[in-house]
Amino acid sequence: MPKPSLDDLAAFARVARTGSFTRAAAELGTSTSNLSHTMRRLEAALGYRLLQRTSRSVSATEAGQSLLRDLEPALGLISGTLEALEQGRERVSGTLRITSTRQAYEAVIRPALPSFLQAYPDAVVEVLVDYAYRDIVADRLDAGIRLGEKLELDMIALRVGPDLRMAVVAAPGYLAAREPILHPRDLVHHRCINYRMMGSGTIYAWEFEKDGQTLDVGVSGPLTFNEPELMLDAALDGLGVGYLLDHEVAAALEDGRLVRLLEDWLPPFPGFHLYYPTRRQMRPILAAFIEALRRNP
Repeated sequence: MPKPSLDDLAAFARVARTGSFTRAAAELGTSTSNLSHTMRRLEAALGYRLLQRTSRSVSATEAGQSLLRDLEPALGLISGTLEALEQGRERVSGTLRITSTRQAYEAVIRPALPSFLQAYPDAVVEVLVDYAYRDIVADRLDAGIRLGEKLELDMIALRVGPDLRMAVVAAPGYLAAREPILHPRDLVHHRCINYRMMGSGTIYAWEFEKDGQTLDVGVSGPLTFNEPELMLDAALDGLGVGYLLDHEVAAALEDGRLVRLLEDWLPPFPGFHLYYPTRRQMRPILAAFIEALRRNP
């Protein structure tokens, strides 16, 4: 004889509490005949008579009362756990783990954090700054933020920032005693500040485009960094020509500490996107965070 199911035990508890097959059947959404069949099956499986039936009422036998004393706390605990899980399905809480570059953090995540954390006090955001691409599933991450043009094909990608542009810049003092830079190829005659990509370990070739013509220029110089902030500092110090995101150098261009070069060779390109695996159901905290990012374009 198979062991009784949890549903059958819960049905017994409902009949014993209500003292009525009719009322218990209505609460369980079944018929009295089906419920009676369930009770007979349960009694047969346990080898005990659990309910005393009369024409007017139903009551638990001694064996039934003994079972009910242990059963009801367990059923209550299960019900409470299921209710908590259901509430957690909709409640924005827990820890959200995101991989991001430093540029993406400053441009996209940081502006959204104050309002998001105020709206959801039970939420925790963990940002892992990384320039190599991470395996979202293997590293137990919820999402990542990278440039839209570099996302893997098996990811769902959502745009969370405007188009971006690169800027070639140099300090006025650096340019004063050197040949002008009128074409990207002129850069090979200048001291440039290189960027090493952490994912591949290679030096980044500066990318240019104009009138449908694309050009990658491998530059050289005395300095190489893997952090854009350090590249900006070096350009401000007059140590060479820099190639950085436009918004990173905006303040220095505005106050004249840097000069923009080759502007017509640097069109916009897809900006930052948040991505996550196609096979993962979106958690409420991730959905809420995406909405917060979209409110901060």
